Amino acid sequence: MTQGIKDKIIVVTGASSGLGEATARLLSAEGATVVLGARRADRLQALAKDIEGHGGKALALETDVTRRDQVKALVDAAVQNYGRIDVMINNAGLMPQAPLEQLKVDEWDRMIDVNIKGVTYGIAAALPHMQRQKSGHFVNVSSVAGHRVGPGFAVYAATKFAVRALSEGLRQEVKPYNIRTTVISPGAVATELLDTISDPAAAAGIRSFYQQVAVPADSFARAVAFALSQPPEVDINEILYRPTKQEL
Repeated sequence: MTQGIKDKIIVVTGASSGLGEATARLLSAEGATVVLGARRADRLQALAKDIEGHGGKALALETDVTRRDQVKALVDAAVQNYGRIDVMINNAGLMPQAPLEQLKVDEWDRMIDVNIKGVTYGIAAALPHMQRQKSGHFVNVSSVAGHRVGPGFAVYAATKFAVRALSEGLRQEVKPYNIRTTVISPGAVATELLDTISDPAAAAGIRSFYQQVAVPADSFARAVAFALSQPPEVDINEILYRPTKQEL
């Protein structure tokens, strides 16, 4: 599987835990150099140190994806230190769940800022470098909620539908530059994403569901590795996966 991964320079947002951390570890083990961005600098530095302790190459930079300048600085650091960026993984995300009638507008705004604008900032930061290189690969993270909407998930689902729309538009526009695009939509995966749910009833319900069906975060990492490991002429545009036990 190291084809398409070994020696690549890969930027990962939301890398301090969950999907991002698992992906950084797997891609590093496959020979990639990983450039890690997240808000929690202490955990990010600990991850980079651990990767290096296992013989990998990692660079960590505190990054809030709602800040365009910080996302640009993360990508620019990859190019300045290693000469290029081969893969941009726009992974950072939030999932506060609650019925619309609770009017958690601040949470809606935060989801839009992280889940949508964070992806657009990642695209804006990496695209000029990839255009110049005439190569590159974007991996954007959506969700099963980007394919179907359930009660309490309206705004979260809207942000994840948006990620799919952005990814498809990007796919069509980057053909002249030999750039590939993949959007991955996981189902229930055991991460800290549930910690962003502030409504007690919603949190209890979703935690119970996840305890029954959720799969480990390395399931996502393997999906990323599958997309990256394809030969250059193969562009895996979309992966939707769920735990085998998950019905919805």
